[in-house]
Amino acid sequence: MKRVVKEAMGDCSTVEEFRFLVRCQECSGIWHSTPIRFSKAGAEPEPEGMRTIFRTLYEREREAAREMAAAEAAEIFNYCPVCGRLVCDRCFLICEDLDLCIACANKLRVRGRIVAGETSDAREPPAGADGKITTEGDGTI
Repeated sequence: MKRVVKEAMGDCSTVEEFRFLVRCQECSGIWHSTPIRFSKAGAEPEPEGMRTIFRTLYEREREAAREMAAAEAAEIFNYCPVCGRLVCDRCFLICEDLDLCIACANKLRVRGRIVAGETSDAREPPAGADGKITTEGDGTI
């Protein structure tokens, strides 16, 4: 699962910090990872040799931050075994036989309980769910 999430993540990192996002393929909500500051943020590398070291260090830290973000996102996102989409906990149902996304549950007329905690008849996602997922579009995925 962590690999699936990692492949779906967008990179919002800057020179100062590492940050990633995942968009729910059902509700289009966007989840942002916890930002991690680059260890050399604000430092001016001189001479050219130090820039090479900084670039290498940046890439190493970014990859480590990406791994942590994937683990964080894997706790919030689910892979639907029917349609293959990656959906947030607000759009994923725990059903009697097979857990699946709200859209597939609707098509198959299956009832279930939303992972995020509310009961559903698989007709609508819960309103006003709390958490890090927002529906504000940022156009990066």
